[in-house]
Order: sequence, then structure tokens, then C-alpha cells
Amino acid sequence: MKKINLKDLDIRELEHFFEQIGERKFRAKQVFAWLYRGAKSFREMTDLSKTLQDKLCALEEAGEITLNCLELVKVQKSEADNTRKYLFRLADGNTVESVFMKYKYGNSICVSSQVGCRMGCKFCASTIGGLVRNLSPGEMVDQLICAERDTGEKINHIVVMGTGEPFDNYANLSKFLRLVNAEQGVGIGMRNISVSTCGLIPKIERFGDDFPQVTLAISLHAVNDTLRSEMMPINNKYPIEALIDVCKSYTKKTGRRVTFEYVLIKGVNDKLIHAQALAKHLAGMICHVNLIPLNKVHGTDLDSTGKKTGNAFMECLEKRGISVTVRRELGGDIDAACGQLRLGGK
Repeated sequence: MKKINLKDLDIRELEHFFEQIGERKFRAKQVFAWLYRGAKSFREMTDLSKTLQDKLCALEEAGEITLNCLELVKVQKSEADNTRKYLFRLADGNTVESVFMKYKYGNSICVSSQVGCRMGCKFCASTIGGLVRNLSPGEMVDQLICAERDTGEKINHIVVMGTGEPFDNYANLSKFLRLVNAEQGVGIGMRNISVSTCGLIPKIERFGDDFPQVTLAISLHAVNDTLRSEMMPINNKYPIEALIDVCKSYTKKTGRRVTFEYVLIKGVNDKLIHAQALAKHLAGMICHVNLIPLNKVHGTDLDSTGKKTGNAFMECLEKRGISVTVRRELGGDIDAACGQLRLGGK
């Protein structure tokens, strides 16, 4: 019998579980709420009878169920902006990283969706070492729960932009989104969640149907197929023109703008001709460009664009009617910024 991680279950599945063990369905909502309050054991669930606590503990000891709480291995705190980077150990010994960030509009967490990544983007630390495995919905949820427990603060925004390609783990991602949106849990609104993809076109099409209120972010980073394929191998399968077309269809279907992430790499993709080409690709489209100064990744020879060049790139887009900002980078002093998360927390 496969061990059941209760954090992988939604309310209906939990109800079925309790019926299977001879208990009333209402117990599901009680336990679900406790899980999202950060309970690490059934003994903490004080509105459950001792008899039920004993039953659940016995099932856990027998290896039939688990709360599968992530083990907090290390916390790094930024002296610059109060960002926290977490290294978590999973039940099988693998590790993942998450980042807690404070903004004026509230607290946000950057969640990992896989152990490692197989997309092979040259500028990203997450892909070093390749893909080990997908994270389950509960393992993704628990990153948020652990961060709230550590900080004592409520998280009200989620970005699925940590280690891994979220759309390469679509089924578990989908369940995760529904779990964190559930009122009985943390109740985070779909509009307060962003999911980033390097451009898996079939999943983008499906995502627009399944989660029209979640913000879609596209990791673009280049304006022609030659350069993008060199930087991001996924472009060999899903080239830029097809990617832009599906994004245009997405905006028409959902009425939501797409965010295009564009890492500025010195001497590679940061010239004015690149800005002009990017503006041409996005002309007339409901979108926003998020310019990201490259964060140095150990093991690569890529460097960040200077401030003057970055500002010129931004002004070129603005003059052509493209909504654009330069991302406020958080956690750079603890390797917690965009593209710096990696397998093993090295």
C-alpha cells in the first residue's frame, strides 16, 4: 500500500479517506485546517478526540499515512531587504529551495516545483545537474506552510518561479494551485498567484482554460530563434513566433495580460536592436515586460548588463508603447534572486 501524504489531498479526498477509516466526513475540514496552520503532528490538532488522534498516529507509525513535513535545513537572511532563502530536505533526502520576500503589497513566496530541472537554460542555476523528480502538490504546499511558521507572518502572494519548470509538472502544479486557493486552507486568490514557464506551448493553451485568473509569466530572454535556442533549448521545439502567437491567443481567451520576463545579459541580448525587435514582437498585445538584471550564477561566464544599458533598453520599449519595469531584485546577497536557486542549495 502506498503511503498517503495528507497534504497531497484536497477536501473531498480527505473526506473519502476518513470515511475509509470509519470516521465522519467533517473530520476532513478539521484536519485540512490544521495542516495549513502548520501542524506537524496529529497531537497538535486539539479539536480531534484523543481516540482519533491515537488512530491517526497508529496509521502514521504503520507507514500508511504521513504529514510529510519538510525538514528545514538552513535559513539565510538577507541583510539588505529581509528576504529569506530556505533549504528544505524532502522525505527521500532530496533538497529544494524557496524564497520568502517582503513587498509593500504583502509577503510573497517563490516556490519550487521540481527537484532540479531538465530545460537546460544557460543562465539559470536550477538546471545544473538536470531533473531529479517532480514535487508532489503537498511538497509544494509545505514550502509555504514552513515559511509562514518560520516568519510568523501571513503569505498572500505566490510565484511558482523556483527550481523546476512548473508546466513540466502540470498535474501536480494544478492540484497545488487549487489547494492553496481553497478557503479552508490559506485561501490565496488566484489573481495573487503567478506561474512562470519557459514556453511549453500545449500547456500554455491548457493553462488558459484551467486557470484563467492566474498570472502567466513567460521566460523569453531573446528576440530571435538563433539566440533563444542557444540560451534556451526548449526554443528548438517551440520557437518564438509560435510562442508569441499562443500568448496572444491566451490574452484574448482570458482577458489577462501576459508578463514577459527578460534577463539582461551583457553583450548577449541587451542591445537597442534587441529592444526594438522585442517591441515589434509584442506590438498591440496586452502584456508587460519585466526586465531582470542577470544575477551571477557560479559556473557560468555570463555577466549582468550595466545600469545605463538597462535603462536605455527600458526607454526604447516605453517609447514604443510597451509596459515595462525593471524587477526589484531581492536576496542577491544570499543567492536567492531570480535564476540563482539550484538543487542541493550549493
